[in-house]
Amino acid sequence: MPSNSHARPLRSLLALALAASTAAGAQAWPARPITLVVPFPAGGGTDLVVRAIQPMLQKELGQPIVIDNRGGAGGTIGSSFVAKAAPDGYTMGIATTSTHAVSVSVFRKLGYDPHKDFEYAGFIGLSPYVLATNPGVGAGDVKALIAALKKQPQDFSFASVGAGTVSHLLGEQFKALAGVPLVHVPYRGAAPAYTDLIGGQVQLMFDNPVGLAPYIRSGRLRAMAATAPNALLAGVPTFAQQGIAGFDQSLWYGVAFPKGTSTDVVQKFNTALNKVLADRAVAADLAAKGVNARPGPAAALQAAVAKDVPYWGKIAQSVGATVD
Repeated sequence: MPSNSHARPLRSLLALALAASTAAGAQAWPARPITLVVPFPAGGGTDLVVRAIQPMLQKELGQPIVIDNRGGAGGTIGSSFVAKAAPDGYTMGIATTSTHAVSVSVFRKLGYDPHKDFEYAGFIGLSPYVLATNPGVGAGDVKALIAALKKQPQDFSFASVGAGTVSHLLGEQFKALAGVPLVHVPYRGAAPAYTDLIGGQVQLMFDNPVGLAPYIRSGRLRAMAATAPNALLAGVPTFAQQGIAGFDQSLWYGVAFPKGTSTDVVQKFNTALNKVLADRAVAADLAAKGVNARPGPAAALQAAVAKDVPYWGKIAQSVGATVD
C-alpha cells in the first residue's frame, strides 16, 4: 500500500489529467450536430426568428444545428424537454418572455424552474407586441374597438399562441381594460391561431410582428396598435399614442442550455451568437421580421429572467391567469 507521501502526487497527477481532459473536451465542442429546440410550432414568429440566424450560426460553430419544433402548452413542453436534457452542450432551446418569465407564475404544474434549470447563453433580440384583428372587425382604432366590445361582447373572442403566454396575458389585460367577458381561445402556437384569426373564427390577437406582418401587409389582418414603435409596421400607432396606458411590453428571444452545461461551452456559443447578430445582413433580416438584434453577454439574459418573472407574476395575478 503506497504511503501518503506517494499518494498525494498521484492524486495531483490524476486531477491534472482530468482537468486537461475536461479542457480538451470543451475546446472540441461542438464535435457533432446540435439540437436547437423551438418550443413553438413551425411557421410561427419564434420559428422564423430562429431560422434567420440558423445558417450563419451553423457556419460559426462548424456543425449543423437541427431545429426541433416541440410546440404545445404555451411553449412549456419544449422548454421542459430542454431542462431535462443531458447537459453535454448538444441540446439547447429558445427561451422567450412567455416560456421563461411568464410561465412560472401561470402554470400550476410547470415541469421546470426558469431560475434553476437552465444555463442562459444570451439574447437573440427584442420585439414589440401588436394587436391584430380580423378585417371584419369594423373598428378603426383601439377606443372604437373597446366601444364595439362593450356593445356586443358576444361577437368577439381573442386568440393566443398558448395559455399562459404573454400573448394570453396581454389579451386578459385588454379584456379587463374593456370591461367585457371576452372569451380566450388558446392555440398550440402562432400558425394555427393566425389561420383562425384570418378565417374569422376569432376576432383579436396579441402577438409579435414577426409572423403577423405578411398577413397585415396583404390585408388579411389589420394592425390596430403596437406596444412600441416598430419599423416593420411603420404607421401603426402605439397604444400610448391612442391614449391607452399599460401596453408597452416587449417580447425577448434568447438561448438556454440545460443546467450543468459547461461554462466554456456556453461562452463559446455566446461568442458565436454575438458574431452572428453583429452581422449586418442578419441584423437586417431580423429587423425585417420586426426584431431588434441584441448581442451581449450571456449574463444579460439571466438578469432579464430574474427581473421579468416578478413583473409578469404581478400581471398574471391581477388578471387571475392560471393554467392547470
